[in-house]
Amino acid sequence: MAAKLHSRVASVAGAALAQRKYVAPVEVFTALGWVHPSRVEEWRRGRFSPLAKELPVDTARIAEALECLGSWARANGLSPSDSAYVAGTRDRRDLRFTEDDALDRLCRTHWLAPGLTDKQRARLTERQNKAPDLAVTIAGNDWTCAGCATRGAAGDLHLPEGDGHLCLACADFDHLVFLPAGNAALSRRAKLESTLAVLVLRFNRRRKRHERQGILVEDAALERAEQQCLADEDVRARRRERDAHRRAAQDVEFQAAFAEVVRRLYPGCPAERAQLIAEHAGTRGSGRVGRSAAGRALDEEAVRLAVIASVRHLDTAYDRLLMDGVPRADARERIRADLDRVLEGWAQPSAG
Repeated sequence: MAAKLHSRVASVAGAALAQRKYVAPVEVFTALGWVHPSRVEEWRRGRFSPLAKELPVDTARIAEALECLGSWARANGLSPSDSAYVAGTRDRRDLRFTEDDALDRLCRTHWLAPGLTDKQRARLTERQNKAPDLAVTIAGNDWTCAGCATRGAAGDLHLPEGDGHLCLACADFDHLVFLPAGNAALSRRAKLESTLAVLVLRFNRRRKRHERQGILVEDAALERAEQQCLADEDVRARRRERDAHRRAAQDVEFQAAFAEVVRRLYPGCPAERAQLIAEHAGTRGSGRVGRSAAGRALDEEAVRLAVIASVRHLDTAYDRLLMDGVPRADARERIRADLDRVLEGWAQPSAG
């Protein structure tokens, strides 16, 4: 069991290191499937504490995972860095991972990549220690303000506070104006100009995560930001065009590398199909496995999952079964033999 956990921790830690130049225990916990990222986000925003009560394992198992992480990190030349975890609340209180002080300190220890300059280390540490932005959410149901007892409706903005919610007036946010998402330059400048800025989030039930809808800023700050954007619109338009070309080139290079790993793992997979899998899995903004941290790091398990998904949808009756109303788990079981047959064939070098 210990060897299996060490292997899993090493795999997810390696993917995180390749993507972010550091490894954080909390991200290892999410990658292991011990806690959903949406619950980590709620914990970071101060909705509950400690985080350990959300994990399906006991403190002994957490300590074992952290020991595996530390062993892997030291063997790969990473250096430890203590990180603060501050709640995204008005009082900016400290967050707890566990009630055990020693284990809590281990959970706060991030591991930084070797070879970083002092400036890079300082920038990473500053970003890791930054508290989440203040945020209000768009209510999904009727609610009651814990401050003034005003009844709120679905669609209203409210500030989660402990087990309840505050209306904008009780949260002292009612003097702010809403700037919808969509113009990154305007949002960035308005946030910098505003003494107080608050994110506006909506919970996406299908994706099980909060998504940004815009920000609340001071009216005068928004006016100053609009003037700044008008002054350099031509410059930003040219920059957007250059960035679009750069991202397109990066996507082509990434998809080629992804297809190469597909062919290495499945030498019998036709080259055209490997490229199709890479393009599908790596589509920017798709949320597919190729755009995950592991996928972008070309982790073999992520590539295997992309191949399995492609075969399931294109080479079996899986989609038809779903359309016929067969439950997802049952449909996967029914097509398992066909899926395995294709994968086993691809695992062998092609005759050509």
